[in-house]
Amino acid sequence: MEHHNTNNILRRLNIAEGQIRGLRELISNGAYCIDVITQTSAIKQALSGVEDMLLESHLSACVVDQMKKGNEKKAVEEMIKVYKLKRR
Repeated sequence: MEHHNTNNILRRLNIAEGQIRGLRELISNGAYCIDVITQTSAIKQALSGVEDMLLESHLSACVVDQMKKGNEKKAVEEMIKVYKLKRR
């Protein structure tokens, strides 16, 4: 993974971590259900963004390298595995 990408991913994870702390506080304080649901939705979106960045990095670097080295079968297997994980 590229250093630039790592910094962006860590920044996004820090944001998600703050959102989770906020969610914990909302629940501890008996917040209104819609406020809690709104926060959980924001957390899911943040993690989805991290996942997208990781996938893009993997496809554009790791998979391409595998194919260049003649490991097409492994590259295709990984792409299928990621595709199935994203569909869940």
